[in-house]
Amino acid sequence: MQDVRQIAKQIVAREGGYVNDPADPGGPTNHGVTLATLRRLGLDLDGNGQVDGRDLRALKPAEAVDIFITHYFKAPGIDGLPAPLHPSVFDMYVNAGGNAVRILQELLREMGLKLAVDGMIGAETRRMAARALRMAPDHLVDAYGIARRNYYYHLGDINPRLRKFARRRDGGKGGWITRAEGFIAPRFRLSDAEHRARVAAWL
Repeated sequence: MQDVRQIAKQIVAREGGYVNDPADPGGPTNHGVTLATLRRLGLDLDGNGQVDGRDLRALKPAEAVDIFITHYFKAPGIDGLPAPLHPSVFDMYVNAGGNAVRILQELLREMGLKLAVDGMIGAETRRMAARALRMAPDHLVDAYGIARRNYYYHLGDINPRLRKFARRRDGGKGGWITRAEGFIAPRFRLSDAEHRARVAAWL
């Protein structure tokens, strides 16, 4: 089982370096950390008295790892979930914030478990996640990854500006889909033809 620092390093590697895509609602990022996050944390990395794009560009991968562990893994309580869920839920939380937890909660409700869908990991969510893992020890992680994939496709369905993150220009799987499927067993990944059929209605 990977430890949290290994998982965080892999997230930073997946996120890549500095990106400022106008279509990305998160705004500019570096190693997956947004400028809004730096400002929220008050991280004036160049010491000039303000947190701006220069601080974001100066952010080092190791600093991003520490930010993710502290503020995206421990702070929201992902460390209280069953360990097999840590890699995918942590990765999704970096990518989508509280929606990562809502996806899990909705999945647990689909499994017949009663809990609120509020994007918060409390005692109820921890208890129900542990119960779900006992119910489906060989399938829960895959089911969460599939739910992630469905979430990304749904974003493309409702927001044309976001489709490029789920579908490449050549029609193949975009970064969001390959990212979600990285946490899904190969037998549950969509074929290229299945992906193209899923997004065929997108213009």
